[in-house]
Amino acid sequence: MCGILGYLGNRESVPILQKGLKNLNYRGYDSWGFGLKSKDKIEIIKDVGDFEELKDFPRIESNCGISHTRWATTGKVSKENAHPHTNEDNKIAVVHNGIIENFQELKEELLKRGHKFKSETDTEIICHLIEEYSNFEFPEAIRKVFLKLRGRNTVLAIHQDYNYLVGVKSGSPLTIGIKNNKGREEYFIASDSRAFIHETNKVIFLDDNELVVLK
Repeated sequence: MCGILGYLGNRESVPILQKGLKNLNYRGYDSWGFGLKSKDKIEIIKDVGDFEELKDFPRIESNCGISHTRWATTGKVSKENAHPHTNEDNKIAVVHNGIIENFQELKEELLKRGHKFKSETDTEIICHLIEEYSNFEFPEAIRKVFLKLRGRNTVLAIHQDYNYLVGVKSGSPLTIGIKNNKGREEYFIASDSRAFIHETNKVIFLDDNELVVLK
């Protein structure tokens, strides 16, 4: 089972995501990654092994990010297969918990339309499918893509051009935490509230087939 965590607020996201993922260590993992929305792009940092052993974590100014710890299912243990995954122009980043049962069918359709893939995972198709709906608002594009996926899946997504975070779930758990910090609300969203319970006890549990936009 993967661990996923997103943050949006008025603090730097990296320390919050690092601490939150550490609280999900009980799930175990073989690779990890962070997707951080900076001023003009999405920065991706990911690798295999233990993220706590990374001594010099790059300093990136970001108050909106997503993160992930992975047990390999679709695709071997490798840096390329670690989450987050992005589309070809790296404007969209996604982390995912679950298994897309019809991913081979969807991937074949995307390959026929000229999409190029960087990993062996089922997750990467989500980014490319969202790109296919680029004429829609970002949350609506995600909704349309999610309706195509079969199986138990939970997704967090960010976009370079929007300062918000989208989550959607079916089967796999997804929980929101809300905290008031100096008059502004901060949002946490994770596969388990243990990721942020040290920050807030104000929690919302999403039901299946619910989508949330945090902004």
